[in-house]
Amino acid sequence: MEGNVSMKHPQLLIVEDEQAILHMLMTILKREDFRHIDTAGTAEEALEMCKAQSYDLILLDVMLPGRSGLEICPLIREISDASIFFLTARSTDLDKLTGFAMGADDYITKPFNPLEVAARIKAHLRRRLGNAPKHEPMLFEYGALSVNPNAGEVKVDGNPVDLPAQVYQLLLFFCKHPNQLFSKSQLYENVWGEEFFGEDNTVMVHIRKLREKIEADPSSPALIVTVRGLGYKFVPGDSHEFA
Repeated sequence: MEGNVSMKHPQLLIVEDEQAILHMLMTILKREDFRHIDTAGTAEEALEMCKAQSYDLILLDVMLPGRSGLEICPLIREISDASIFFLTARSTDLDKLTGFAMGADDYITKPFNPLEVAARIKAHLRRRLGNAPKHEPMLFEYGALSVNPNAGEVKVDGNPVDLPAQVYQLLLFFCKHPNQLFSKSQLYENVWGEEFFGEDNTVMVHIRKLREKIEADPSSPALIVTVRGLGYKFVPGDSHEFA
């Protein structure tokens, strides 16, 4: 069994209406030392629980009775900073792109190995909750953009910017490596911590979402530039790091 993913036990919410899948996930996650797990069977129930409780990660089924997981994902984003993993039988590239565009941090297709799900949750939460370097700067400032790693805050022109967890991790990685060129595979392996497969559009989708949030003109980006055929580079110009 792997060690704890963080200094505290993370709060999980599983939104799944199929009892067999729910039971399988609960059994494996508890065996893997996840102690605080809530469950919901409908979109409405999940939204109410997110209003009442702070979660670190939500496993969200796409096909739910009533409103779908895709519909409520943006609503959850408005009231929670939890990471969101979609669970779905839809496995086409278009489905995955749609899921990431709606705010998902990961996309798990059914049928799945519950041990793999647990491993992906642990890896994600370790990066999100437990892997901040001891001497990481308290603040990155790049012109109008400022990033506070300790508080998990991003501002543009002094205005708070709300980023999904994985988009924030991508920005933080860029902040730590300004003016360096990274291929899609390098970004995926460093930010997502998993092996990259050439047809995966995850990086492209998250780059687009990040540009929409921090660029003055996302269609003509000045901060995150594309180096055709090679990858992406964060070009912030004058920068300051405050320890």
